[in-house]
Amino acid sequence: MSAAAIVLGGYLLGSMPFGYWVVRLLKGEDVRQRGSGNIGATNVWRVYGRRYGIPVMLLDVAKGFVPALVGVLVSGDLLGVLAGGAAMVGHWRPLFLGFQRGGKTVATAGGAFWAVAPLVAVVGAAVWVALFLVLRYASVASMGAAISLPVVAWALGEPWPVIVFASLVAVAVVILHRTNLRRLRAGTESRFHFGRAARV
Repeated sequence: MSAAAIVLGGYLLGSMPFGYWVVRLLKGEDVRQRGSGNIGATNVWRVYGRRYGIPVMLLDVAKGFVPALVGVLVSGDLLGVLAGGAAMVGHWRPLFLGFQRGGKTVATAGGAFWAVAPLVAVVGAAVWVALFLVLRYASVASMGAAISLPVVAWALGEPWPVIVFASLVAVAVVILHRTNLRRLRAGTESRFHFGRAARV
C-alpha cells in the first residue's frame, strides 16, 4: 500500500460526517441547523444528549485512529501523522458534505494521537477531562488539551514528526475555536450539561 493511498484514505475516512449521518438517520434532522451548527460530537451531545453524542465521539476518534495506525504500521511515525492529519482535514472540510464546514477536529486529532503517541494522548485526554470538569466549557478543554500536546510530546522525547504534528494540531484547534474565544470574552459561551439534550 502506497503512502499516497494511505494519506488519501485518511482524508476520505475523515470526511465521513458521522455526526451529520447519525442525527439524519435516527432523528431525521440536520444537526447543522441546531445548536452551534457543528457536526462534531460536542454539538450532537449538547443538542441530542449522550445517546447520540457518545457514538459520534467514538466514531470521530476512530476515523483519526485507524488511518494513523495504518500509517505507523506500514511506514512509521511520519506517515502516521500525515494520515492522521489528512483525517483531520477531512473532518474539517468533508468531501461527503461538499467541502462545507465540518467539525473542529478535536476528537479526530485525539484518535490520531492514540495511534502515533499513546502517552501523549493519555496526558492530553487527562488535561481535557480536568479542564472540562472544572470549567464545563468543552471549547476551553479542547484548546487547553491541544496546547498541551507539543509540550508533552517534547517532554517525553517523541520523534520530530510527532512534535511537529502536535504543534500544528495545537495551532489548528485554537484557530478553529476562534468563535468560541469571542464568545468566552463576551461571556456568552455555553457551559456543558451532562445527561440531557438541550432545548434549542
